[in-house]
Amino acid sequence: MTRFHDAIIIGAGPAGTSVALTLARCGWAVAIVEKSAFPRRKVCGEYMSASNLALLDQLEIGDAWRASAGPEIHRVGFFSGETCVEAPMPRARNGVSARPGFGRALGRDILDCLLLQAAGSAGIEIFQPCRAVAIDRTGEMQTVRIQAGDETTTLHAPVIVAAHGSWEPGPLPSQLGKSNRPSDLLGFKAHFTGSSLAPDLMPLLVFPGGYGGMVSADHGRLSISCCIRRDMLARLRKQRRPKHHSHASAADAVCRHLMESCRGVRDVLESAHPDGPWLAAGPIRPGIRSCYERDIFRVGNAAGESHPVIAEGISMALQSGWLLASELACAPKGCAGREAAGRRYEAVWKRLFSTRVHAAAAIAGIALRPGSASLMATIVRNFPQALTWGAQLSGKTKPVPGFV
Repeated sequence: MTRFHDAIIIGAGPAGTSVALTLARCGWAVAIVEKSAFPRRKVCGEYMSASNLALLDQLEIGDAWRASAGPEIHRVGFFSGETCVEAPMPRARNGVSARPGFGRALGRDILDCLLLQAAGSAGIEIFQPCRAVAIDRTGEMQTVRIQAGDETTTLHAPVIVAAHGSWEPGPLPSQLGKSNRPSDLLGFKAHFTGSSLAPDLMPLLVFPGGYGGMVSADHGRLSISCCIRRDMLARLRKQRRPKHHSHASAADAVCRHLMESCRGVRDVLESAHPDGPWLAAGPIRPGIRSCYERDIFRVGNAAGESHPVIAEGISMALQSGWLLASELACAPKGCAGREAAGRRYEAVWKRLFSTRVHAAAAIAGIALRPGSASLMATIVRNFPQALTWGAQLSGKTKPVPGFV
């Protein structure tokens, strides 16, 4: 079976659906290829800055997001060892008016479904669960071969958008190879109910070998996520191995390490109950990559990824999709027009995101350095406003271009 479209989007997360919805509403024939069945949980911090509200409205899920998301986050915190410090979260303009606002958190099992439902309503053809297994060029067109079980379908389009993230390797030219280094950061995430975290507080967690965060999300769920070095995780699993077992489970080792390393985490989870299992993924791939190569455009983590220490992953994903679609929608037809759009998109991507990527790398580097947790704790105890400043540096108050 063969299908023709104007653009094929590989991945139905926030980045992929953002570009797909924007292009479809500009009259493009768009297809989305998504390998997973929804709803599904993801290793993700789930917080979204208020600067995205106008964009969510543009994507026509703003009202649904407001109805489902957790409480507004008014304070940013720091939990490490015995230290628990908090400071005001900076307000962000939402782009519609000068009225400032605050971010909130919504589980990816809900957010991704809202976006994909909007895509279906916009007339986008959705192939799910379906895996893209090859991309080939045929003249002006590109061919994407997709598989669902034993069935193979061939899609054709001049534009391919890689929105598949950066953590999973694969056969596509836009996917990254996977290495195995002791310094790799592996991601973990879980939901809890019945926690005692203040609803408006989002603390940064710093512990030996890693960092993480907690936030109150939808339906009373606490979302806790973290990154931990591969070598530290191996050491913890060996130290905590149950009797007659060679190693403890990764999730059990991470959870115990968090509880033992941060008094704030222990207090918050004292009476909480897990809502589903711990999830694991990675290693994460922080850095800035090429946004455009031979009619394959990258959005979300495929284009560039900040350390999750600044909790800006969903914001960067949504906004990168919007930026790309805005450039493609007004580009002249043909290879030269697409190449010019790719160059403009890469330039605006770097202007909007490079500062927060580099800031996140600096903060994560300090947090991961042995013995640095006590130094960070001393700094924030004496200068709590450093937390507010860090939230501003991470881009939480920066408006999305086109929505000012």
